[in-house]
Amino acid sequence: MKKLFTLLLISTVLIGCKDNSQNSETEEPVVTDSSSVEVPVTTKLANANGMEKFNEVNQLDFTFNVKVNGEVKSQRDWKWYPKTNKVTLSEKGETVTYTKGESLDSIAMAADQKFINDSYWLLFPYQLMWSSYESDYSKTATAPISNKEMQQLTINYKGKGGYTPDDSYKLYFGDDYMIKEWTYVSSDGRELSTTWEDYETFKGIPIAKMHKSADSTFQLYFTNIKVE
Repeated sequence: MKKLFTLLLISTVLIGCKDNSQNSETEEPVVTDSSSVEVPVTTKLANANGMEKFNEVNQLDFTFNVKVNGEVKSQRDWKWYPKTNKVTLSEKGETVTYTKGESLDSIAMAADQKFINDSYWLLFPYQLMWSSYESDYSKTATAPISNKEMQQLTINYKGKGGYTPDDSYKLYFGDDYMIKEWTYVSSDGRELSTTWEDYETFKGIPIAKMHKSADSTFQLYFTNIKVE
């Protein structure tokens, strides 16, 4: 389990892509809606998770928590101002504020690595619109934890730069396009599967507050969520 904790908090700052870059999938998976207009699966996922509502958000506060074998291993408080790219981290009595896109010193860069990790767990579907990646879609697949039949979308960040390039993610979701489970695969082949559950909607934005491993010994969850 120590390896899982290290995997999530040190070696796998989620997604090695550049923030807010244009999607550059080599082959965009599509589905057809009731009006016979082809809509990318990635767009369906982002929209189902409140992408349009997020464009109205001025401030998003949340606390990122990790618990391993019942013991809290990490806890970080965030204030995110999407329209100005300002981010504030409070952790262990220290506070760091920086603006994404500006030149960062070592302290701000370390905070930004944590922010990328934590915000991707919080709102990964939006990265399907903001990030650059390759993808592969399967209409039928077996989810790793529940063993239920779901749709699968694999996201590959092959050599895309950022903090941890060459990572990939397998998303499992139903006809509502809400992620139920996912599997992280690191560039060196390590894997971790967790749930996406305990969804709650905040001003039109659904957030999965709990992610846990099959045996529940690893839990990553969000508290103190506030959307303005």
